[in-house]
Amino acid sequence: MHQEKIADVIQEVKKVVVGQDRMVNRLLIGLFTNGHILLEGVPGLAKTLTVNTLAKVLHLDFNRIQFTPDLLPADLIGTMIYNPQAASFEVKKGPIFSNVILADEVNRSPAKVQSALLEAMQEKQVTIGDTTYQLDRPFLVLATQNPVDQEGTYPLPEAQVDRFMMKVHIDYPSKADEMEVMRRMANMSFSSEVNAILSKDEIFEIRNQINAVKMAEPLEHYIIELVFATRFPEQYGLKEEAKYIQFGVSPRASINLNLASKAVAFMDGRDYVLPEDIKEIAEDVLNHRIILNYEAEADGINTRDLVKILMEKVPINKSVTLK
Repeated sequence: MHQEKIADVIQEVKKVVVGQDRMVNRLLIGLFTNGHILLEGVPGLAKTLTVNTLAKVLHLDFNRIQFTPDLLPADLIGTMIYNPQAASFEVKKGPIFSNVILADEVNRSPAKVQSALLEAMQEKQVTIGDTTYQLDRPFLVLATQNPVDQEGTYPLPEAQVDRFMMKVHIDYPSKADEMEVMRRMANMSFSSEVNAILSKDEIFEIRNQINAVKMAEPLEHYIIELVFATRFPEQYGLKEEAKYIQFGVSPRASINLNLASKAVAFMDGRDYVLPEDIKEIAEDVLNHRIILNYEAEADGINTRDLVKILMEKVPINKSVTLK
């Protein structure tokens, strides 16, 4: 069974990474549902290490791109170079031509580089010169950003952030986990070698099985209600919260919430979705798509707080008609 293989993948990653089970789970959901993931957390929380390790456990081509202020689009997608022997230009493909891309500190690159990444993420293709090239499948962008540093960073445009299936906030480890991290990494003979578990064909098979997971109509309605509650909060009795929301989530939110909740159910060994599956994943799917105003910032309100309130106040109705 593929669930057993997924469990093996998680155990293999745990040989190197301590206490980031939620992050690993979200990365796998992205891989299995063709969705890109944005990881946000302060330095030293094993974001890069986790992505590196997961890539090794998969039979996939992997490239890490360190985003810097002087990065150019050609450094990402490639460029045309002149061959004097042939007296012609040839295409030199960039590191974007891989299955898994780690875009490290993605918010350190200028707008031109971000737009080049945006085309690759959305269209699964890049344009070099006059020619468009299809990227390999599967193609997954796992981006990290540091929320602390402001100097030398370029905030990601809302349109680009929306193209990430999930934005996952990474927290500090527990005391026990940090003790284990310290012991492992302070051991200079510690090996980070892992075995490859999943192949491309198996990943595509898992995608087909997730696609077959059933979602009851009331749960589909529940997703729509959650989405509309971010757009028209007053209609859902969220009068206090309404003053903080500038824009609600886009239709990508409902699509990705549906996909991600099916993946959660599948990884839990079920071929049907429960309400708990939607609630487990809702924060990561919705939090980066709600755009708050300055009043929210002044009052210390963030999007994760609002999503939790939505979970509490938007009910699951067993019989709903769409208007």
